[in-house]
Amino acid sequence: MTIAITTANGQLGSAVVSAVVARVGTSNVVALARTPEKAQHLGVEVRPGDYDDREQLTSSLQGIDTVLLISGISAPSERIEQHRNVIEAAVASGVRKIVFTGIQGAETSTAFSPIVQVSIDTEELIKSSGLQWAIGRNGIYIEPDVEYAATYAQHGEIANSAADGRCAYTTRPELAEAYAALVTTDTHNGRTVNLSGPTLSQSELAKYIGALVGVTLTYRPMSDADYLVDRTSELGDFFGPVIAGIYQGIREGANDTTSDFAAVVGRPHTSWDEYFANVEIAPPVD
Repeated sequence: MTIAITTANGQLGSAVVSAVVARVGTSNVVALARTPEKAQHLGVEVRPGDYDDREQLTSSLQGIDTVLLISGISAPSERIEQHRNVIEAAVASGVRKIVFTGIQGAETSTAFSPIVQVSIDTEELIKSSGLQWAIGRNGIYIEPDVEYAATYAQHGEIANSAADGRCAYTTRPELAEAYAALVTTDTHNGRTVNLSGPTLSQSELAKYIGALVGVTLTYRPMSDADYLVDRTSELGDFFGPVIAGIYQGIREGANDTTSDFAAVVGRPHTSWDEYFANVEIAPPVD
């Protein structure tokens, strides 16, 4: 079995490579990257893997049994075509199975919904490809909140539009562990699984982050409109609305989901008590 991981030099891709190597060894893992030299540190064979180049992908997937398609980050109209390129290249090069990193979130009515819809459309392309498949739907990464902890501490609060909505968060290492299981076994072939941890409210998150930085943080709900302005001013006209849309979806219940992580990995997702007791944050920069 030879397994290829796309965008292998990214944060999730790198973590998956390590988790798969731990299961099957370096000789059975191929890293695909748009810029191969950026993935040389992974210690496995590296091949070019530009999502926009179907011919290149078809060549790079020769001899591959299973490919993990990590969702792209381009605008939705470009992203679906990039995903199609990977799927069709996999079919053309004789790949047996494809695993996809989908997402959880509101399917309609938010600025994040077009990205969720691309994920769903990709799932349908995979199901109709004739390949064996397994699909994970990722929870929201907890890491950005941890990385933002010092800023939260400066403001004394977490403020967004999620209100009392609960969110299924996760971590990249645990996602990597789950995808390593999906690509190296056939147990969950033909299934779509939610990969996330126990749900958190923003008030609960504020308590965890506050304890992490040694301050008392409160949670302040904002309106969708105010949060959209806030995020757009900081993150720009593309990512700002996307982030605002994620939190609108959380408030509306789109991320209050039941996890399949334990069924996939064979153990429970790490509790948030344990995670925050062991997580380290970088010291503030003067």
